[in-house]
Amino acid sequence: MAPYLETVKSFADVPITDAGVDTVAFLEASQGLVGLFDLLGSAAFSVVQSDLKGNIAKVRARYDAAPSESATLEKLVENEKTSDKKRPATEGLMWLLRGLSFTCKALQNAQATKTEELSAAFTKSYEGTLKKFHNFVVKGIFAVAMKACPYRKDFYDKLAADPNGGAPASPEKLDEELNKWLAALAAIVERVQAFYESGGHNKGL
Repeated sequence: MAPYLETVKSFADVPITDAGVDTVAFLEASQGLVGLFDLLGSAAFSVVQSDLKGNIAKVRARYDAAPSESATLEKLVENEKTSDKKRPATEGLMWLLRGLSFTCKALQNAQATKTEELSAAFTKSYEGTLKKFHNFVVKGIFAVAMKACPYRKDFYDKLAADPNGGAPASPEKLDEELNKWLAALAAIVERVQAFYESGGHNKGL
């Protein structure tokens, strides 16, 4: 078995066509990102993990209920709008994108400044992504989670390690894979968030 990023679906492998972002592949890649928080090894991040899992489940439930109308994220949102006033999957996807954006930007910060500890990278990302949507209580929970980030070296060692005891990925290889994964994730988040804005799909949620 290879290091972590090779064991999960990469966002770089999620098909994107004129019709939009492939729903099933996107959910699979999102599930892989949830597992990344296990490597951070802090119970404080369980709130982030459970939030991501809950929102993935809402989108998955809609896909399972109407697969032919939900082949892409964009189709899923448009079709739910005409069939369900509550739009649980649309709301779930909106929050899932926010959580993915938070994680993506935190790791991009860590990649951009190699001397920065993860707590600083995640705090900076939180302030620019999720913080404005959270109330006082949730902000407090996240403040604790940021402080509980592992040391940068420990996290990157876990990311590079082979679970079967083989040779770890080289820093160069890990950088290459992580940057590719994050760039693809950022592009998907940006694309679908722009779709929400232009179509007014986030109104009333």
